[in-house]
Amino acid sequence: MKILHRLTIILLLVFSIFQSYAQDKPYDELEGADIRVYKTVDGFDLKLNIIYPEQYKKGKKYPTIVFFFGGGWNAGNVHQFEQHCHYLASKGMIAMAANYRVKSRNNSTPFDAVEDAKSAIRWIRENAKELGVNKKKIVAAGGSAGGHLAACTAIIPGYNAANENKNISSKPNALVLFNPVVNTLQERFIKRFGDNAKSISPAHHVISKLPPTIIFHGTADTTVPFETITDFQSKMEASGNTCYVVPFEGQGHGFFNYGRSEHKYYELTIEKTESFLRELKYIK
Repeated sequence: MKILHRLTIILLLVFSIFQSYAQDKPYDELEGADIRVYKTVDGFDLKLNIIYPEQYKKGKKYPTIVFFFGGGWNAGNVHQFEQHCHYLASKGMIAMAANYRVKSRNNSTPFDAVEDAKSAIRWIRENAKELGVNKKKIVAAGGSAGGHLAACTAIIPGYNAANENKNISSKPNALVLFNPVVNTLQERFIKRFGDNAKSISPAHHVISKLPPTIIFHGTADTTVPFETITDFQSKMEASGNTCYVVPFEGQGHGFFNYGRSEHKYYELTIEKTESFLRELKYIK
């Protein structure tokens, strides 16, 4: 019994230390990343965390993916896609996690977040030579609200920061989306976005020649109903775009996150992400 008691105390101490470490990690920085400021707004620095491939060679151009975290445009942090970044970097990509303005930290709106996401893509493309980025192989990715932002960079017109060079495209070359918000005219969103909701609704701005897209979504998602995704897919395909939807039967919102269900759905979705990027010749 004494041994069991001691083991319990040790485990509690380890858990306490782990919790303390997790709380101490900066919300906008990944350990071991090359940290760059892509934009400063009202004195607030927005950072890109860059994870390079292990065999990175200066002067070579690499396919690149940038992740936008979820959190309802209210909160969230870059650690959501930390494992995704390291995994895809191990496959030869440059992988990035972007911070952007959210309501809880910046008293900002989803419209501000859309502008920031576009700024991030534009900054990556503008600094491609220095970073080793292949400007023709930039992937925007994200989950939930972050998936919405990724989709907006490819689909939504306008919302460009006033002081940026508009001759440099803020549009990615491919999209990887995890239970993304694609229709902001749903009742739960339109109440918040008001009269301008349609202006940042990807489903209402679908045109031809959009980037190839893959979407991972749970069929039991009550935050972003699955039918909004299949409707978006229909519109994409009707306009001649490539849009794969990978359904996960019975899964709800955020099912894909690392740490959920013993990493099961993280592993399944990252495997399918790799296959999609391999099909596009972004990964060998």
